[in-house]
Amino acid sequence: MAGPQQQPPYLHLAELTASQFLEIWKHFDADGNGYIEGKELENFFQELEKARKGSGMVSKSDNFGEKMKAFMQKYDKNSDGKIEMAELAQILPTEENFLLCFRQHVGSSAEFMEAWRKYDTDRSGYIEANELKGFLSDLLKKANRPYDEPKLQEYTQTILRMFDLNGDGKLGLSEMSRLLPVQENFLLKFQGMKLTSEEFNAIFTFYDKDGSGYIDENELDALLKDLFEKNKKEMNIQELTNYKKSVMSLAEAGKLYRKDLEIVLCSEPPM
Repeated sequence: MAGPQQQPPYLHLAELTASQFLEIWKHFDADGNGYIEGKELENFFQELEKARKGSGMVSKSDNFGEKMKAFMQKYDKNSDGKIEMAELAQILPTEENFLLCFRQHVGSSAEFMEAWRKYDTDRSGYIEANELKGFLSDLLKKANRPYDEPKLQEYTQTILRMFDLNGDGKLGLSEMSRLLPVQENFLLKFQGMKLTSEEFNAIFTFYDKDGSGYIDENELDALLKDLFEKNKKEMNIQELTNYKKSVMSLAEAGKLYRKDLEIVLCSEPPM
């Protein structure tokens, strides 16, 4: 019997709970970038094949490369050579493909951030678990999606199980943003560029020239461009516009305060 390090659990089960699904996701998305890709993908496919053989599912071809190619054609919906969380939800039998279902409801990252801002009133980078239902309800309203009370209750419970893993009753913005499709999840783009509090304060002070405690959209534009250049990351104009719009959803009357931006750019939410 392989040890827990080699063989993640549950790949053979008929139906996964949301938390089992998340465990599998975390196991294979080893670098936490929101995709299973490269070596991670090979590992995942090998484990999946093992689990399928164990449950008596036999494949027509014995060629690993061919099988992997056919698998990717079937499940890599956007053909980027990577599997994202919503695509994995189609491969593994999760509860009603819960995540997939939610992904289709969430409109855009700007809508997501607007809803977030309403609930994270103290700008802590967290919302309380007891506010989650209201947050989800607002998101679904923004996306013009009909839902009924039992369904909302089920979403709320499932998301709590998935994201409040330490049971502290708080849900972090970067975790919750996993509800967004990867291309909409601008927070993932900042993952490799997270700043310490000291770095963030230095940068914010530099752009907040008049010391007012906030920056405007043009200053945010310059800050983001500099941040991406400094980290040698590519960014096209359309992406920059979308990120800016999403971050500015946290602003108040066009003013983006220090604490608002800190939630997005710092490695740990502000204390």
